[in-house]
Amino acid sequence: MATVELRFSALPEHVRTARLVAAAVARRAGVDEAVLDEVRLAVGEACSRAVGLHQSSGISAPVKVALIEEEKQFSIEVGDEAPHAVPSDTPGAGRESEAEIEEDEMGLAVISGLVDDVEVTTGQDGGRIRMTWPTTPPAAALL
Repeated sequence: MATVELRFSALPEHVRTARLVAAAVARRAGVDEAVLDEVRLAVGEACSRAVGLHQSSGISAPVKVALIEEEKQFSIEVGDEAPHAVPSDTPGAGRESEAEIEEDEMGLAVISGLVDDVEVTTGQDGGRIRMTWPTTPPAAALL
């Protein structure tokens, strides 16, 4: 399993770099060329979401991106360190504003529309979006 890790300051201008790196590593891993635009868009959306969460929470920690090449699949994990709302008995305790929840749901809907295999985990210590695509073996390996 080969992994490339990328960390960047939670600034919108770094999202483009993450998108370009993700597409290059996905291409090398064997993700179909026809899907690379979806990879770029999904990574851009996930990274923009993480940047927004860091900025709105005043977190200076970097956004983390892991590009993981496994047998027959390629995964990208985008992690943030922003505390996410968790169910509570106390009304309003630990909850995000209505606008933040709506924006978050919209971003996740876009990602789900672009990627068939998405896993989202959240908690008080941050969140993670894992997106997975199938890969094809290099043509030379088929001979």
